Amino acid sequence: MGEAGTVRERDGICPVWKKCGGCDYQGVSYEEQLQRKNRLVRKLLGDFTEQVHPVIGMESPLHYRCKVHAAFTHDRKGNPVSGIYEKDSHRIVPVDSCMIEDRKCDEIIVSIRNMLRSFRIRTYDEDTGFGLLRHVLVRKGFATEQYMVVLVTADPVFPSKNNFVKTLRQKYPEISTIVLNINSQKTSMILGERNIVLYGPGYIEDELCGCRFRISPNSFYQVNPAQTEILYQKALEYAHLTGNEEVLDAYCGTGTIGIIASSMAGHVTGVELNPDAVRDAAANAKRNQRSNIRFIRADATEYMENEEGIKADVVIMDPPRSGSTERFIRAVGNLGPERVVYVSCDPQTLARDLKLFRKLHYRAVEAQPVDLFPFTGHIETVCLLTHKG
Repeated sequence: MGEAGTVRERDGICPVWKKCGGCDYQGVSYEEQLQRKNRLVRKLLGDFTEQVHPVIGMESPLHYRCKVHAAFTHDRKGNPVSGIYEKDSHRIVPVDSCMIEDRKCDEIIVSIRNMLRSFRIRTYDEDTGFGLLRHVLVRKGFATEQYMVVLVTADPVFPSKNNFVKTLRQKYPEISTIVLNINSQKTSMILGERNIVLYGPGYIEDELCGCRFRISPNSFYQVNPAQTEILYQKALEYAHLTGNEEVLDAYCGTGTIGIIASSMAGHVTGVELNPDAVRDAAANAKRNQRSNIRFIRADATEYMENEEGIKADVVIMDPPRSGSTERFIRAVGNLGPERVVYVSCDPQTLARDLKLFRKLHYRAVEAQPVDLFPFTGHIETVCLLTHKG
């Protein structure tokens, strides 16, 4: 890979950003990026609360992504190529380094690509279905400096896997686990459901807000832990926990927010539909010796609608980018918590949902945007709502 696929940070502009589409603010100063995000959040949320605080940015907004994914293919001569899918397509843009991805993660991916020929490993061809290696995913524990490598293949048979693992770990002893993920389906999904551990425990750990979390190949975990810690601390500040509250953590995932909150609450109930996430959440609670939290595998809306005798002083909700649903919000209104802490990853869907909450007599008291994704248009916001009644 020549310089065309490598970021020249002295210029501040990635040479492939127009094809990649991952960054919206190439060539824009970080100060101006934050100002634009400030204006956006104020414009969208200003009708609901006068207290929209200035966005909290990063001291160093480069190389913050601790989860890096590369798709693999080959050129006409059969040489392996790795990179990022072009925006709105399945064409791969060759990339060796990215200004928003962890440097070591990028280096590991390039090394894996360079090892393929000597190990006679062919990259997967989406059109013909031939070949083995489809993707490589590398995750870093921000606080622990542990690295996990996930090799996504179309077949569970990986040639010379022991020597491959040995060679990779000789180059990068900081790799604490290597996992083979099998994805034999013709799908746009990166990971398959089956994992085969080639080295280490099959997961890495990270620390967030004083708690330790296990990260498996399929686990959801924020890609910018440094800013996530700021976001979650603000969410817990808005929750105003005194040690007696009953907290409902909806959309709880692997339990990060709920487990952190459990040290300040009376009891926490986390609700999540994904069985793997619930399993990870229970393991994480045990790892952090939290006995005042339980996790329920259920749809959060149905749980609030159908479970008898549930009570919540505080509801913490962290829905996907598409936001929540009118049915969920009405279920929260019927539950009647004193406070709702809404962690949003899209201020547009947050504004839409705040309009519904207002109809149910919940007032948005204040909102704090946090920049988890510098150089992109994405912005996270935590908002406190209180019941008017």
